Amino acid sequence: MKQYIFMFCVLFGITSFAQDYFPDSKAVKSETSNYVAITSAVIHVNAQKTLKNATLLIKDGKIVEVGRSVKLPENTIVVDAPGKHIYPSFIETYSDFGIKKIQSVKRKSQPQYDANRSGYYWNDHVRPDQEAKSHFEYDQKKADKLRKAGFGVVNTHIADGFVRGTSALVALNDETSHSRLLNEKSAQYFAFDRSQQTQQAYPSSTMGFTALLRQFYHDTDAYKNGLIEDKDLAIEAFVSQENLPQVFSVENYLNALRADKIGDQFGVQYAIIGGGDEYKRIDEIAATQAAFILPVNYPKAYDVEDPYLRDYLSLSDMKDWQLAPANAQMLSEKGVDIAFTTRDLKSPDMLLKNLQKSVDLGLDKSVALAALTSVPAKLINADQHVGTLEKGKLANFIISENELFTDNFEIAENWVQGERHRYKDIHKIDIAGQYKLTINDEAFDLKIKEKSGKYSAEVKQKDFKYAAKLSFENQWLRLILSSKEDKNYKVLSAKIDEVPSLIKGKVTLENGNTTTFTAQRLQNVQEEKSDKKDKKEKEQLKFEDLLSVSYPNTAYGFKEPKQEAKKILFKNATVITGAEKGTLEQTDVLIKNGKISKIGQNLRSGNAKVIDATGKFLTAGIIDEHSHIALSSVNEGGHNSSAEVKMEDVVNPDDISIYRSLAGGVTSAQLLHGSANPIGGRSAIIKLKWGESADELIYDNSPKFIKFALGENVKQSNWGGRSRFPQSRMGVEQVFRDYFTRAQAYGERKASGKPYRKDEEMETLLEILNQERFISCHSYVQSEINMLMKVAEDFDFNVNTFTHILEGYKVADKMQEHGAGGSTFADWWAYKYEVNDAIPHNAAIMHNQGVTVAINSDDGEMIRRLNQEAAKTMKYGGVSEEDAWKFVTANPAKLLHLEDRVGTVEEGKDADVVLWNAHPLSVYAKPIQTLIEGVVYFDLEKDKKMRQEIKKERQVLINQMMAAKNKGMETQPIKKEEKEFLHCDSLDHINHKHN
Repeated sequence: MKQYIFMFCVLFGITSFAQDYFPDSKAVKSETSNYVAITSAVIHVNAQKTLKNATLLIKDGKIVEVGRSVKLPENTIVVDAPGKHIYPSFIETYSDFGIKKIQSVKRKSQPQYDANRSGYYWNDHVRPDQEAKSHFEYDQKKADKLRKAGFGVVNTHIADGFVRGTSALVALNDETSHSRLLNEKSAQYFAFDRSQQTQQAYPSSTMGFTALLRQFYHDTDAYKNGLIEDKDLAIEAFVSQENLPQVFSVENYLNALRADKIGDQFGVQYAIIGGGDEYKRIDEIAATQAAFILPVNYPKAYDVEDPYLRDYLSLSDMKDWQLAPANAQMLSEKGVDIAFTTRDLKSPDMLLKNLQKSVDLGLDKSVALAALTSVPAKLINADQHVGTLEKGKLANFIISENELFTDNFEIAENWVQGERHRYKDIHKIDIAGQYKLTINDEAFDLKIKEKSGKYSAEVKQKDFKYAAKLSFENQWLRLILSSKEDKNYKVLSAKIDEVPSLIKGKVTLENGNTTTFTAQRLQNVQEEKSDKKDKKEKEQLKFEDLLSVSYPNTAYGFKEPKQEAKKILFKNATVITGAEKGTLEQTDVLIKNGKISKIGQNLRSGNAKVIDATGKFLTAGIIDEHSHIALSSVNEGGHNSSAEVKMEDVVNPDDISIYRSLAGGVTSAQLLHGSANPIGGRSAIIKLKWGESADELIYDNSPKFIKFALGENVKQSNWGGRSRFPQSRMGVEQVFRDYFTRAQAYGERKASGKPYRKDEEMETLLEILNQERFISCHSYVQSEINMLMKVAEDFDFNVNTFTHILEGYKVADKMQEHGAGGSTFADWWAYKYEVNDAIPHNAAIMHNQGVTVAINSDDGEMIRRLNQEAAKTMKYGGVSEEDAWKFVTANPAKLLHLEDRVGTVEEGKDADVVLWNAHPLSVYAKPIQTLIEGVVYFDLEKDKKMRQEIKKERQVLINQMMAAKNKGMETQPIKKEEKEFLHCDSLDHINHKHN
C-alpha cells in the first residue's frame, strides 16, 4: 500500500512528502530514471570550496549539477536538508576488503629454496600477477561498517607477498553489483613482507627484500630486452602494470626511505603507506617527494602510576605517544601530500575519532578533508570518478548535521553511487535547552534534556516542581503538566519545523478549554555551552605543548639533525699519535674544517675554541672492525650466498648504541652481515655521527667489503635444524668454488661486450675476483682458515681479514705469507665447541708473526670498552703499549683500507679524535670528548646536562599520561623490554602484520 501512495506522490509532484515519509523506498535510488535533489545544504565540493544553501542534483548514480541555483527537472525527488553538511565520501587506499582468505602453505621441516610456480619468476614472494578482482567477493557486513565510518569506495588488494599485484577499486554499493567495480586494476602494491603461499626461504630479512627488489627491476629490464629467454608470466604482468600507481606499504620511516631509494634508482615514484613515525626525520621524508598514506592508530598513553615500572619505559616510546598525532600536520607543513588509512585500526569507525586528535593539535581541517577524499583519489588515478562533488562524478557523499572535525559530528547518511544509506534522521530537530515558558501570562522555567535520542522535561514555577511528560516525534512536541495538589493537568502541543528560538503552540486545559503558550529559548544557554567548550579547548593539549623532536627522537638526541664542525685547539695534551712520531708530551692539536690541521707546541688559537688538555690524553678515535650496532637487520640466511644484499640498506641511525659507543671513544665501525651463510652480504662502514641520517653515517667513497663465514653457523650446527646446503665444512668449500666459478663465467660474458642480464650477486663476487671488494671472514678453526686462503689463491686474490679467528695463532705464519689480517677477541674462549682451542695470547702471537691485528667487539656492549680489550693484549703476550693501542685504531683502519683518512693523529687526516681523562689503556680512562670530522658528538659535561633534561621531559610526559588516564582515556600497560644486541647469529623477525 505504501508503495502505491509513494508512486502517487511522485506522479503528482509531491516529492518532498514522499521522501520524508517513505525514505527507504527503492524509488529514490538512482537506478531509477528519476532525478534526486539534496537541497538547502552546505555542500563541501572539495577541501577548498564550500557552497551554502546549495543543491546537489543526481541521477543514475552520478552528480548532474551542484550549485546555488540548480534548476530541478520535473518529477525530481527532493530531499530537503536545510543547513546540513554534505561532504564527498571517504576513500580507503589500503584494504583487503572482500578478498578471499589466502590459503597458507604449511611449513615443513625442509624449507623450499626454489620457486613452486612453473612459468613464473624464480622467487615466489614476487607475485605481480595477483589480481584482486579474481579473489574478490563482496562483503555486505563489512561494507556497511565502512559506510558508517564515511567511506564510499575502497581500493582493495591481496595483502600477501612482496610484490603483491594489482588492486581493484570497489564502490560500497550493495544493490548494483554490475557497476560496483570501478577499476579492476587501480594500482600495484608492494610490502616488505613474505608470502604465506610459499615455503621459499629467501628473502628472510629487510635487506633481502631490498636486494630482491633491485634484482627484480634488473630482471624486468633484461626481459624487455630479450636477455631472459624463458617465458615469465610474473614479469610480463609487472611490465603491463608499470604505468599504474605504485604503492609501497612499510612499517616505519626507515623502510619508507629504503623503498624510496630503490624507486629513485629505477625511476619509480612510490606512494608510501607509512608507519606513522615520519615526523622523526621530517626533512628526509619530504625530500622523497612521495605522497604518504598515514595510519591513525595512534599509541595509547601508558599507565605510569607505578613509579618502578616507569623505569622500563623508554623516552622514545613516551614521545611517540605524544607526537604521533601531530605527524600529519608536520608532514603537511613540509608540503607532503598526505592521505589517511584505517590500517591497523580495530574498527573503521575509529578513524575520525583518532583523526580528531590530529585536528586538535593543529592539522588544518581542509588538509584533513582532502586527505580523506581528493588526495587518495588522485593517488590511485580515480579523481575522475570520486574525491570531490563535481558534475559527472559518482554520487558518493555523506550528510551530517554538523561540520566535520567537530566534537558532535556524526554521519547521518552515506550515499554511494546514488544509493542512500541512513544512519541518523537528518530532519531531526534538537529542542534540548532551557526556556522561559509562558501560559496565560504565567511564567515557568522549562528545561528540556536529550539522552540517546529521547527527550525529558523539567518544569518549575519558583520552588514548585510540576510532574512533566514530554514526547517529540515527527516534529510534533507534546508536554503534559500536572500537580499533585490540585490534580489539574495541561497538555501543550506545537509543530516545530526548525531548531527553535521561540516555540508557539496550543494548551489544552483540564476543562477542555484551550489557550496558547510560548517558550522562549534563553540566549545564555548557548553562551554557557560555548564557555564549557572553550574551557575544554583550554584543557586540550596544543601543538605548542608538545616536546620538540630530537635527532634521533630518543634519549640523548640532539636538537638539530646535523652538527656544525668547529675550529678547536687542544692545548698541552699528551698526544698518542699511533704513528711514527709515537707519543708527544705537552702538545697542541688544531682542528680546522673537519681535519687535523696542525700538531705542535705553542700553536696560536686565532678564533678557535681553546680546550685545556693539560694532564689529558688525545688519541685517534677507536675503530671497530666487526660490529652489528646501528642495524635493522643482520642476516639474510635464505640462500647459502647473499652477496647481493647490502648492510648499507639497513643502517639504523636511531640505535642508542651509537651514542654509547661514542661515550667509549669509538668513531668508526664496520657493520658486518651475520654468519648465517658462507657468502654473506656487503658491509657498511660508518662514522658514528649521532643524530644524522643513515646515508650521512656511511663513509663517502667507502671501501668495498663483504662478509664471508666458516664453521658451525654456516652449516647450521646450532640453529635448531639443518635444512640447507652446506651441512659440512667440506660443503662450505664447495660453495665458494662453485660461486667463484660462476662469477668467472659471468665476468667473461660481461667482458665480451655482448648484452647480458645484470646479476647483483655475480657483480659482487666479480668485484672480489678483480680485487675491488675485500673479504672479512668469520672464522675459528685452522683447517677452514687454510682452506679459504687456498681457495682465494686458486682464484688469484687474497682474503683481506679473518675476523674472530681464535685459532689464528696456529696459522699466523701462513696468514702473514698470504697477506691476511686478523681481527680477534681479546680473551673469549670455549663458548662453543669450535672455540675450545682459543687462547688469550692469540692476538700477540699473530702480531709477532707480522700479521696486522685488530681487536673487535662483535657486541653492542663490548664496543664501549674496546680500549680495555686492547689493554688485555699487554697482559696476555706482552704486547707493547704502543702496539696495543694500534690494535683498536691504526690497525683496523689499515684492515679497512682507511689508513689514509683515520686511525692515527696526523696532519691532514680526518679530525676523528678522542680526549681522555687518563691513559686510554687504563681501566680508569673515560672519554671527555669524542669528535668526528671536527664535530663534538660526545661531551661528558653536556651528557650530564642532557640527563637532567631527559628527567624533565620524562616527567612532563608522565604528568600528561596520568592526566589522560584521569580523564578516562584508555591506557596501555608498560612492558619490560630490554635492548636486543645483534650478533652474528641474529635473525630477522619478518611477520605478516598487515595480511
